[in-house]
Amino acid sequence: PLRGPPNNNTMSGESFSLTTFSSSGKLVQIQYALTAVGAGSTSLAVKAKNGVVLATEKKLPALIDESSVQKISLLTPNIGVVYSGMGPDSRVLVRKGRKAAQQYYRTYKDPIPVQQLVHELASIMQESTQSGGVRPFGVSLLLAGFDEEGPQLYQVDPSGSYWAWKAAAIGKNMVDARTFLEKRYNEEIELEDAIHTALLTLKEGFDGQMTEKNIEIGIVGADHKFKVLSPAELKDYLGEVQ
Repeated sequence: PLRGPPNNNTMSGESFSLTTFSSSGKLVQIQYALTAVGAGSTSLAVKAKNGVVLATEKKLPALIDESSVQKISLLTPNIGVVYSGMGPDSRVLVRKGRKAAQQYYRTYKDPIPVQQLVHELASIMQESTQSGGVRPFGVSLLLAGFDEEGPQLYQVDPSGSYWAWKAAAIGKNMVDARTFLEKRYNEEIELEDAIHTALLTLKEGFDGQMTEKNIEIGIVGADHKFKVLSPAELKDYLGEVQ
């Protein structure tokens, strides 16, 4: 029987089959998911002594009402999340994260610890790398929370890997943002200074004028309450770093 070139078939099989390792030992679809994350808006986070800051670009077409788009979401009263990559995928993970937090609370009558919620979300993302008929989530997440262990910051990737960070960046300007954070970060930083550092880092790689309408900032402090800053509050902070 006639056969096509075996190499072409092998390559397309390796590229498009999620559950098949390539000859170099990689799951290629996860690499592609990370490419989707790398094409997304820059998001970053800074952990301070007394809290954590999340920051992200929110560039939208001129005619979209920016108040209708939120990139930073609450998972629980004391844990927030920001994403880079595909927005619809992040909505699914936010919904699943909130559900996992509620199930924990119903069972134990205590708020879910930050690391436990990170673990739950990472497990959901990992399942999508090992099942037929699905694709990996096209997002990386930064989770900020404050619980009995103090302020915490985690990054979760499409593979289901997660790490605790002192400061982190994801999205298209990730490399430059991370380099900038490495130079400016110190362990004794306070929350107010961390907000300024986050804004300066975003500004470093920002294309065009940065205003209260095209960025978002979320903070959690020692009061264990995560909140997204209002445009008026953002305007004040931007005035301080100009």
